[in-house]
Amino acid sequence: MTVGLTYDLKSDYLKNGYSHEEVAEFDSDETIDSIESTLQSLGYFTERVGNIINLTHALANGKRWDMVFNIAEGLHGIGREAQVPAILDAFQIPYVFSDPLVLALTLHKGQAKRVVRDCGVPTADFAVITSLSEVEKIALPFPLFVKPAAEGTGKGINGQSKINSKEVLYATTARLLEEYRQPILVETYLPGREFTVGIVGTGDKARCLGVMEIVISNRAKDGTYSLHTKENWKGIVDYYMATGEIESLCAETALMAWNCLGCRDGGRVDLKMDASGKPNFIEVNPLAGLNPFHSDFPMLAQKNGIDFTMLIQLIMDSAMERFNHTA
Repeated sequence: MTVGLTYDLKSDYLKNGYSHEEVAEFDSDETIDSIESTLQSLGYFTERVGNIINLTHALANGKRWDMVFNIAEGLHGIGREAQVPAILDAFQIPYVFSDPLVLALTLHKGQAKRVVRDCGVPTADFAVITSLSEVEKIALPFPLFVKPAAEGTGKGINGQSKINSKEVLYATTARLLEEYRQPILVETYLPGREFTVGIVGTGDKARCLGVMEIVISNRAKDGTYSLHTKENWKGIVDYYMATGEIESLCAETALMAWNCLGCRDGGRVDLKMDASGKPNFIEVNPLAGLNPFHSDFPMLAQKNGIDFTMLIQLIMDSAMERFNHTA
């Protein structure tokens, strides 16, 4: 069975003049090498395809694969993560991870929160604004937390993201609207502990792989899980596996959100506790980072006794079952 690999390689974009922040969500050579070698060790033949441009050229030239392991993030537009799976759907080529609807929905944090809220999943009160004139209409109590609605990897988040006054809200929102050219999510600040939950599987077969608490020390420059903090986590962020009632509460909340949104095969759900200690949905990452050495998803799996090879196998098993394939 031949598995194509679709991805956005960070080094390729840097060579073409893109900035470090623009390519922050893209994958390293180390990640692609690890995924490919692991798939080969599991008995799959692999073929590197690369980004959406390479994919469209390959398809136009008649290339096909039995399945595609898709981790392409895309570059342009709020629907960018949905572009590769939409093309694969058009050519009836099976692929790993979520479909275009899910990937477009979940990249927009505000829209995802509306859907999970409708399913009864706890999430902080929020507003989505598209222009500075809408700030005056926000009636949420301070403190607030503000970030771009459709970015990942902590982009747009820093020490100024926690807002305590209308004046700072105006200034921060104006800066984010100018810099990111997309809607801005304004939500009630959640003061409690922060967790990320690893999930594999689809629908009623989805299960929690582990709940990992993220503890940011006072040595962190931003004091929050920003892009800078994530990239420089050693010595400033500690990770602990949750147990007991907290683990159960977080796992239940994360699985509710996962299935409500229709996510597939594997990924992460991020949660933060409110003042009463109830886990609240922050966001879901249906294309979670898969670097075996420092991405949160493989890290929490490893802490729960699931090595990288087993993690990739679980993800592939879920996808294969969905498409009734046999290796």
